[in-house]
Amino acid sequence: MAQTNTTRKAFRKISGAEAPAEDLPEGAQEAEAANGLRHAASLSMTKIADGLIDPKLVLSWLLTTLGAPAVYAGALVPIREAGALLPQILYAGWVQSLAQRRWAWVIGSAGQGVAAAAIVLAALTLEGAAAGIAVCAALAVLALFRALCSVSYKDILGKTVGEARRGSITGLAGSASSVGVLVFALLLMSGVLQTKGAVIAAIGLAAALWMLAALLFSTLSEVDSEGESDLRASFGVLKDNPVLWRFIIVRGLLVSTALAPPYFVILGGGEGEGALGQLGALVLASAAASFLSSYVWGRFSDQSSRRVLMITGVIGAAAMLLAVGLAQIGLAQAVWAMPSALFVLMIAYHGVRQGRSTYLVDISPEDKRSAYAAVCNTVIGGLLLLAGLAGGGAALIGPQAVLILYAALAVAAAAVAKGLPEAQDA
Repeated sequence: MAQTNTTRKAFRKISGAEAPAEDLPEGAQEAEAANGLRHAASLSMTKIADGLIDPKLVLSWLLTTLGAPAVYAGALVPIREAGALLPQILYAGWVQSLAQRRWAWVIGSAGQGVAAAAIVLAALTLEGAAAGIAVCAALAVLALFRALCSVSYKDILGKTVGEARRGSITGLAGSASSVGVLVFALLLMSGVLQTKGAVIAAIGLAAALWMLAALLFSTLSEVDSEGESDLRASFGVLKDNPVLWRFIIVRGLLVSTALAPPYFVILGGGEGEGALGQLGALVLASAAASFLSSYVWGRFSDQSSRRVLMITGVIGAAAMLLAVGLAQIGLAQAVWAMPSALFVLMIAYHGVRQGRSTYLVDISPEDKRSAYAAVCNTVIGGLLLLAGLAGGGAALIGPQAVLILYAALAVAAAAVAKGLPEAQDA
């Protein structure tokens, strides 16, 4: 009983919840506190793993040291992002056929661990183009399992944690995991982890964390759902659904906050021998912003995720315009300039992540959460793929012009989000 009381007190402290969650069945209410802590711990481990295997930094650097042609490093981010989003429409029907849907997330997390271990094996045994092909293939597999986690998670969260405390749980995981990523970023920037063996060990640690997260998540207490084997996620959920349409438009416009960081690095002069340090500064800025803001954004999202989407659009636009302004007055390459602007942008970015996740879970009907998540993520995955293809053309107009364009998109997102209903009223 003491352990139960301690668990409940910890959950109340984290979420601010004093009364049972009325939107959960009785059995789920009893298990909510323990489940909430399991969610926070599992997500923390997977988020640390994400930071340790970041394709923009870690895998790109690793392929360079292995002598792989540059084309393979350039393919890493599109493989990871599109691979994690586009397959979700295919997974959603199967997830909703399961009575115990946590097993979909468990399989996804364990699969990412196996794929990360395959990257370690490739790095230890291969070089050149062979290493590039093997790492890209393993990352593609990792992305497919990541998609399974993504499409199932919102459904599981909605079944096991009550409304108005979900953002607190996911926000805590974001802030807690950022401590580990902060340490990793500092080691990268200091030079301690600028050897191939140390980076491979970090990827091995990521594989272990995904496995541990799968093991912990498997202990989640979940009330059975009515499995619907013939249910298929389709774009039919968009029919006569103006709220979901508007939300997808807002989320699509806010993709600009995810696409902007590389242009900050370009403005800062991250080339040649300083490239890894510049990317390390990006990881540091992101982790510091996550640590300071994720939990706050999560609590705010529980109150009004709509307002979070509005505010983060404005903050993101301000950060992009700040970077442009610093470049215009000749301060872009000052040691403090781009990291400071990046820090502000990452605060907005982590707010976008918290706000969009909480809003989508709260507006989704209980029996269609996976379908809603799959359709939204498939649309956004398509947009990211198009953005990646257009990236080369956009680069011709220069990083400052691109950031001004992205800032305009972020402001437009805030304006469109103003027309969203509060999630509780949708």
